[in-house]
Amino acid sequence: MSKFLHKPLNTKSLPKGIPYIILNEAAERFSFYGMKGILVIYMTKYLFLETGEANLSEENAKAYFHLFTSAVYFFPIIGALISDIFLGKYKTIILLSLVYCLGHLTLAIDPSKFGLSVGLTLIAIGSGGIKPCVSAHLGDQFGKNNISFISKAFSWFYISINLGAFTSTLLIPYLLEHYSPGIAFGLPGIFMFLATFFFWLGRYKFIHIKPIGHKSFIELFNKKNIKNIFQLLIIFIFVSFFWCLFDQTGSSWILQAEKMDRNIFGIEILSSQIFSLNPIMILIFTPLFYKYLYPILNNHINLNYINKISIGFFLTFISFLIITIIQFWIDIGIKVNIGWQILAYAILTSGEIFVSITCLEISYTQAPKKFKSITVSVFLLSIAIGNIYTSLINFYNEKSDGSIILSGASYFLFFTILMLIVTIIFMFFSKKLFKERLYIQS
Repeated sequence: MSKFLHKPLNTKSLPKGIPYIILNEAAERFSFYGMKGILVIYMTKYLFLETGEANLSEENAKAYFHLFTSAVYFFPIIGALISDIFLGKYKTIILLSLVYCLGHLTLAIDPSKFGLSVGLTLIAIGSGGIKPCVSAHLGDQFGKNNISFISKAFSWFYISINLGAFTSTLLIPYLLEHYSPGIAFGLPGIFMFLATFFFWLGRYKFIHIKPIGHKSFIELFNKKNIKNIFQLLIIFIFVSFFWCLFDQTGSSWILQAEKMDRNIFGIEILSSQIFSLNPIMILIFTPLFYKYLYPILNNHINLNYINKISIGFFLTFISFLIITIIQFWIDIGIKVNIGWQILAYAILTSGEIFVSITCLEISYTQAPKKFKSITVSVFLLSIAIGNIYTSLINFYNEKSDGSIILSGASYFLFFTILMLIVTIIFMFFSKKLFKERLYIQS
């Protein structure tokens, strides 16, 4: 007889499995963002020193970085299907976490181009595959008697994500700079092993919701559900352009920071450590937005889903306009302080809150009842598509003779203009394209 629990207990206390999920998420996010934060710097500066292979050009490094990011956000749809139809969330998470660990191990012991390819492929499968399952598994732990704790549990979950990302993006670049790539890639691998171990420890504490099976899955394809998901897909196509720009904080923004004066209050920071600004700003800005900014904006406009996304798009345009100006100054020989990029980060993070959190809310509220994780995966697919755009642009930006089509400020100006065009089209056509229910105040 299975020792697993298959339905929430009749209790008014916090589910016993929650601490294991929170620890798992903090350690997993430490592993992922620590590894991701040093990728571009490793590919452009350390490959030759470690393996004797030629370093990648900046254009190719950016292209491969975004190709990897795209893969990470493509695999959630696969993970959601495996979880919902065949294995259930717990088994899917454990199985793919082991694949994830193997990817980190490969990076640590073989940081060559081949090792990078294999390691990043395994990490994309593991990280992407578990992404839609973990948060849904957290929600599965609650029954009607303790549902009052769910908001608090998701708050802890959200904090654990950002704290894990913040600490790793400060520490791992330091290890790469002062020790070795093996250590810098190895520590995230250790944390991923710990994440898997923490999750395994909670196996008898968790509520294991059984998969729906392929017969129930057919329900997804009825006319009403298809119509709902198609409606969301149109929105997410627009949102994919936001991610086309946003995820460059891990590539082109870091490479730009390499050329800047990174002295803050007498302390020289590493270019990859700039990546840590996003999670800490998310933690600070999100409660402030919900408590103060949103109510103020609601006094002047109807702050519905569509308007939130439109504001987020415009803020993204402003942030890249600042980045373009920074690059222009660098191109003409001016030494620019990193404080200007921090300003752009603050504006872009504000845009992320307006866009990303709103899309997650839409994914949940507008999704077919039995297919929440699959619908969230469709949103995550927009991140994959956005990174494919950026990857292709960078692959084709470098000609066969090594010359660059868009370089310096012109590179960032291209994306700035692209975001402005997308924002205008989205605002102009949104009322015609989207259902009236997306205009309710959120």
